[in-house]
Amino acid sequence: MPRALITGITGQDGSYLAELLLAKGYEVHGLIRRSSTFNTSRIDHLYQDPHDPTARLFLHYGDLSDGARLITLLTKIDPDEVYNLAAQSHVRVSFDEPEHTGDTTGIGSIRLLEAVRVAGVKCRYYQASSSEMFGATPPPQNEDTPFYPRSPYGAAKVYSYWVTRNYREAYGLFAVNGILFNHESPRRGETFVTRKVTRAVARIKAGLEHDLYMGNLDAVRDWGYAPEYVEGMWRMLQADEPTDYVLATGGNFTVRDFVAASFEHAGLDWEKYVRFDERYLRPTEVDALVGDASKAEEKLGWTPRVHTPELARIMVDADLEALEHEGRPWIDRPNLPDWKIPVA
Repeated sequence: MPRALITGITGQDGSYLAELLLAKGYEVHGLIRRSSTFNTSRIDHLYQDPHDPTARLFLHYGDLSDGARLITLLTKIDPDEVYNLAAQSHVRVSFDEPEHTGDTTGIGSIRLLEAVRVAGVKCRYYQASSSEMFGATPPPQNEDTPFYPRSPYGAAKVYSYWVTRNYREAYGLFAVNGILFNHESPRRGETFVTRKVTRAVARIKAGLEHDLYMGNLDAVRDWGYAPEYVEGMWRMLQADEPTDYVLATGGNFTVRDFVAASFEHAGLDWEKYVRFDERYLRPTEVDALVGDASKAEEKLGWTPRVHTPELARIMVDADLEALEHEGRPWIDRPNLPDWKIPVA
């Protein structure tokens, strides 16, 4: 039975990746931060009592700020694959907490890589890199595009990218960077722009809110569906040789396009509800991120099926359904499609 360790397992990508690996027969170990409240809602449906002899999901307290703990866990777990998904991952927040972002998103990666090296674990290592590393470099962006980050988050990810390559070249570690463009789902955090929009659409449709405050509507992004992207992560670690890959749909949509598609799906006119608030602007904006994933298609056989318009519909439907489960019926509810699209 292959064994995997996922940092950031309680996040959007971590939860989908845990599902995928469990479905493929893995024993999955996840790193979670100690908190006075439970923060495992995205993976609660996967949990089994560890006393159950059939259990294959195990959670461990730890943090990327604690290198000694990482060495201890890696020695104990001895994973075949390590997926480093943990980070302070909110771009706008990285301007407010630049030091924390650098410590977790940047230095945390080299702590984990060094822990792998010191523990002597013979594993394959995945580093979650980001399209934010490209920043101001014009699209389309691929594996050879120069980096020009425009946020503390993007700069920290550039550091993690290069130390991952360095450990691959210096120590022969099977280490890869997955440079993922924006990928969303109903599990996306509520402060991220796509989920902020679709959650507001559902609440406005239900009469619980009236206004949605937004920042820059002209930013261009390439949005895909998170479950498909975690399958791409897994494929990177199954390849014969370690190298870096871009995952993207190649779509070219503004934030305004996503807002309009989301409101339209619920039968609403977005211009009646969306308001501008400069507090949501970044000190330095990233104008356009559009990825070229032809390398991943050629070498991994990875191609996205869900594109931005369908993604908006998936997320709106899920948020409408979530409101119903809270006891707030939505009038004239349509037939909801199955938004849990299976991953091949």
